Amino acid sequence: MAKQGFKILDSDMHIMEPPDLWERYIEGKYKGRAPRGVTSENVRDLRMVYPDGKDWARKSTRLSDETRGHNFERNQKIYRSYAQRGWSAEVQLEAMDIEGIDVAVLYPTRGLRALVVNDMDAGFAAAMARAYNNWLCDFCQKDPARLIGAGMISPFDMSDAVEEARRCAKELGFRAVFLRANPLVDHRWEDSYYEPLWDALEELGLSLGFHESTGTGKKQIGERFEPNLMLRRVYAQPFEQMMALGSFCAGGVFARHAKLRAAFLEANCSWLPWLLWRLDEGWEREGDIWAPDLTMAPSQYFKRQAVVSVEPDEVTVIHVINYLGGGQIVFSTDYPHGDSKYPEAVDHFLKLPLADDIKRKILWDNCAAYYAM
Repeated sequence: MAKQGFKILDSDMHIMEPPDLWERYIEGKYKGRAPRGVTSENVRDLRMVYPDGKDWARKSTRLSDETRGHNFERNQKIYRSYAQRGWSAEVQLEAMDIEGIDVAVLYPTRGLRALVVNDMDAGFAAAMARAYNNWLCDFCQKDPARLIGAGMISPFDMSDAVEEARRCAKELGFRAVFLRANPLVDHRWEDSYYEPLWDALEELGLSLGFHESTGTGKKQIGERFEPNLMLRRVYAQPFEQMMALGSFCAGGVFARHAKLRAAFLEANCSWLPWLLWRLDEGWEREGDIWAPDLTMAPSQYFKRQAVVSVEPDEVTVIHVINYLGGGQIVFSTDYPHGDSKYPEAVDHFLKLPLADDIKRKILWDNCAAYYAM
């Protein structure tokens, strides 16, 4: 397709799941517990409910209200016809054509909220993930060369997580799996609890995408700003991603798993130079005690094994490039989420004051390497 001479690989494009996804795709044993998506005049209604109609795992009544500011109205106008057409694979490909996207790796919308029930039953959580992945595999069949799946992994039992990661790689043809950045179980990312999953991802060559969601999640840092959704959005995703990145780069995960690749998505990237500097400073002072697995500075592990996504109009990315070069940044449209610049996301990015060789790396090369394409 090549827009203005650039091939474009969207590192983090979203789908909008049908409201009855889990009712249709979950195994019979769990059909009586499957959530259902809510539909309303809000074309991007993200709520889910239990079979008895109670809200699914929502901690904030404020977040279930429709906020009818100018951004809400903009999104209603842009996406109304897409919702009326069921957010189908045909709609997805049409949106990619409008933006000039050659290939997109697909992440969930309602699915980011699917496993946030506190102390969720492990078997049910694993079945929720399998159902989502089966649906996503079917969705991608419309054009498997352009639609690439990122599979859902349940963190509630590592045996289930490893088994599903293997299925994603060997049966479903996915290039990545995703996890919420704020742990949904009482284990930090550097804990030994997750080691079987990191081992499996290395063996399978699957990339790991960390993706956060503003509205829900166990002990999410954004909760302290309730009921101000604006401030919660500002802080929730970047701060959760920063903490997850710290666990991987300075907590020893990357040091123990040299072939593991991780992306930190939809949380900006302009904080990266400061955070890497801060992690390196901490390691220099106290790494001999608190980071025994590290043999080099945390920033070096990041450069070797991680990427972070840039927003289409994030002009402060120039400081990240000055600090790191252009090798660890990937592009995302974030379609069709509320803060996406669709249908002009690519146009916004191409206007940034970056050299063409840097743009080419960010729009394709870095992402293709991360997803092992």
